[in-house]
Amino acid sequence: MPFANFKVPENTLTPKQKEQIVTRTTELYVEIYGERARNNTMILVEEVADGGWGISGNVLTLAVLDEATPIDTSDA
Repeated sequence: MPFANFKVPENTLTPKQKEQIVTRTTELYVEIYGERARNNTMILVEEVADGGWGISGNVLTLAVLDEATPIDTSDA
């Protein structure tokens, strides 16, 4: 059974976005394994509490990530 586990910061995705993750990941597995994978593919979207995750030994929060997110100032 194909399985994918997405861990995302809590309250950063809408229900529609979670649905898109499930749908598009399922379609990817079907593309790779064929139609037989559709009924057996399991996708888990887990929300991790703010501050409950980190990178390179540093605890990350949404506030820290917001500070690090570059702002697009182009006129495009």
